[in-house]
Amino acid sequence: MFSKTCEYAIRALLYIAQQSDAGHKVGFRQIAQAIDAPEPFLAKILQDLTRKGLLQSAKGPNGGFFVAAMDISLADVVRAIDGDKLFSGCGLGLPNCSETNPCPIHQQFKSVRTQIQKMLQSSTIGDFNDLIAQGLVRLKSA
Repeated sequence: MFSKTCEYAIRALLYIAQQSDAGHKVGFRQIAQAIDAPEPFLAKILQDLTRKGLLQSAKGPNGGFFVAAMDISLADVVRAIDGDKLFSGCGLGLPNCSETNPCPIHQQFKSVRTQIQKMLQSSTIGDFNDLIAQGLVRLKSA
C-alpha cells in the first residue's frame, strides 16, 4: 500500500516521537537499528522529512532528530512522501479513471480508499506512543 520509503518514514517518525516524548533526541543510526532500516536510505528519508517540516534536528553532541508536534497525522506523512495517489488514484493504476470514466473496481476501491484516508487522517504519530511503550505494538520484526 505504501512505498518502502513511506513505510520507513512512518516507522521512523513513530520511533522518534516515542523518544521525543521521553525528552530524547536520536541519531539516524539508532533510528535505523530500532526500526530495522538501512542507514544510508534512512538518512535521506530523515533529511527529506526535516526539509518538509515533519521532523526537527539539532546538531552537536546532544543533537539528533526529534518531533516537536505529536499531532502530525499519518496522512500528512503519506502525502509528504508518496503524494496523494493513495487517496485519489485508481485501484488498477489507470490514469483516466473517474466517476464518468470508471475502471471495473472504481466504486469498491473508492470506498476502501476513503476508509484508509479517514483512518490515516485521524491517526497521529503521538497516538501510538503508549502502545509502543507498553510493547503492544512494535516497529520492527521480532
